[in-house]
Amino acid sequence: MSDDRLLVVRCQLGEREAFRELVGVWHAPVWRYVRGMVGSPHLADDLSQEVWVAVVRGLPRLRQPERFAPWLFTIARRAVADHLRQAYQASETSMEEADAVAGDDSLGDVLTTMQVEAGLGELPPPEREVLILFHLQDLPLTVCAEVLGVPPGTVKSRLHRARRMLRSALAERGYEA
Repeated sequence: MSDDRLLVVRCQLGEREAFRELVGVWHAPVWRYVRGMVGSPHLADDLSQEVWVAVVRGLPRLRQPERFAPWLFTIARRAVADHLRQAYQASETSMEEADAVAGDDSLGDVLTTMQVEAGLGELPPPEREVLILFHLQDLPLTVCAEVLGVPPGTVKSRLHRARRMLRSALAERGYEA
């Protein structure tokens, strides 16, 4: 975590190489989070790029460099929420995305990771999000709570409910859960 703090401070001082390093460290976790939430790798590419643009703009104002990870995932969460809001407002867009997500599920037998991703796709966004942040991004419970803007107890209850729902979704598909 102290490495992140140092990288952030170096970025705030204008070191371009430090920003490349920061992106190198955090791009994959952000992309995986966004991909898990929206289901499409191409859309995850676009939204991740939006996240990094927001990071470039906001990084000079980040007063607590040690809080970079929760700040970054909060930006990613907002980008996903904005996208989902727009998608729900435009019915044609939401229908196309639903078809794209359903198309991804056909490869669910190939790998365990893909089975889990297919199961995640069936969960409501709050449950999917907490599983992605806690289990796939390995964020501590307190950081998850900060990113989600809820108390740690709420994160625990969402995790419990999400695990149960994922187990059920995988069992319905015939996978051992």
